[in-house]
Amino acid sequence: MPERAEHPDAAETPSQRPAVRTVTVLGAGSWGTTFAKILADAGRDVTMWARRPEVAAEITEQHTNSGYLPGVVLPDNLTATSDAAAALDGPDAVVLAVPSQSLRANLGRWRELLPSDTILVSLAKGVELGTLKRMSEVIGEIAGVAEDSVVVVAGPNLAKEIAAGQPAAGVFACGDHDRAVVVQEAAFTSYFRPYTNTDVVGSELAGACKNVVALSCGIAAGLGFGANTVATLITRGLAETARLGAKLGADPMTFAGLAGVGDMVATCASPLSRNRTFGERIGRGETIEQAQEAVGGQVAEGVMSCRSIRDLAARAGVDMPITDAMYRVCHEGNDPATVGAELLGREQKPERM
Repeated sequence: MPERAEHPDAAETPSQRPAVRTVTVLGAGSWGTTFAKILADAGRDVTMWARRPEVAAEITEQHTNSGYLPGVVLPDNLTATSDAAAALDGPDAVVLAVPSQSLRANLGRWRELLPSDTILVSLAKGVELGTLKRMSEVIGEIAGVAEDSVVVVAGPNLAKEIAAGQPAAGVFACGDHDRAVVVQEAAFTSYFRPYTNTDVVGSELAGACKNVVALSCGIAAGLGFGANTVATLITRGLAETARLGAKLGADPMTFAGLAGVGDMVATCASPLSRNRTFGERIGRGETIEQAQEAVGGQVAEGVMSCRSIRDLAARAGVDMPITDAMYRVCHEGNDPATVGAELLGREQKPERM
């Protein structure tokens, strides 16, 4: 379903579903903190859960999260705690803002604390290793809720730009469109414009695959290649993402929207993208370990996702050469320049999406 935008006062909001007024954000990284700021700027009362007590104290007392968003002042109606039980005491919505590969373990610890009628919102972008499940599927399984009740946030969401109040948009995808609308209302600000759609499969696959393509664009830049190469990787990366999505039941139009091409361009082109930056270091000859150390000890999501997406594509019978190339570089130690030459030397064929 194509994305749609409505003002927060949209008449289609169902009267039987109350507005979201209190929100808990579980996770205090850069995107979790930024999304919490959006919600607070939209007038919601927001509580964040931070793993480290000192981070929670800084957010509450100083209204900053200097480790992730230096220089950003957070609203007064945004507080934090390191006590998950306190954070989950009766919010209207719970936002899951932890990395995709740790979502299952974290949610398992929080499951018994979740209010039974709360709306669950996922910020995680990835496909789970081993199970090959999308994040809404993991949430549905662990939290014991219907997968189509989880609201998935997608789109070009570089945290530092949005936290600085630069104009941006996102997509809130949910099989239950009414849920997406009430979360949309809760996150509408002067600088962030939320759209809705019902294509959870397409939105989640687009969000996961763009991290892998961004790795390839970073590697290309690290090897000294320019805009033509990056544009080629973005376009063909979007094509293989759309092929996988089509095979798994996604709406092809999703990949032409914010969750697809929008997120792909932002993540692949910006120096603020951790995946692109990580890939650029690999292209310059650094090891995975050296690149990880250079970005503060965090592994870019695309490094993990290229394995799970490759496995998912194999199971679905879909050819994803860029994803396969990133797997060989990141997990088999293949030389990036050699892998790039192999991509260029593939069998000639007509362009198709």
